[in-house]
Amino acid sequence: MSDIVILHNPNCSTSRHAVDVAADLGVPVTERRYLLKAERLNRDEIVELAGMLEDPVTDLVRRDANFTKLGLTDADVETVDQVADVLAEHFALLQRPIIIRDGRAIVGRPKDRVAPFLS
Repeated sequence: MSDIVILHNPNCSTSRHAVDVAADLGVPVTERRYLLKAERLNRDEIVELAGMLEDPVTDLVRRDANFTKLGLTDADVETVDQVADVLAEHFALLQRPIIIRDGRAIVGRPKDRVAPFLS
């Protein structure tokens, strides 16, 4: 297993970009397809991820139509505990891609953040 993990959704162009950048750089990665039931993060893993994140913890949550449909607001995802609770219940709201390396993690948005983090 690689020391670099990409929380990946192969249907997302930004997520595919992160995987492609790693391949172009010759950096081996482990893809964790978090939408698959067997690869979802549990609440404890989300809390651990939040502790590694170089971005604000609230950035882990996608603000898409599903977020709105669930009746969520920014006030519901301000703290680590709130984010962990929301993402453990609504795993599809996890922002993508998330890149984890050497105990640090970033959201791979915008795309130009990926290469410097992997280099």
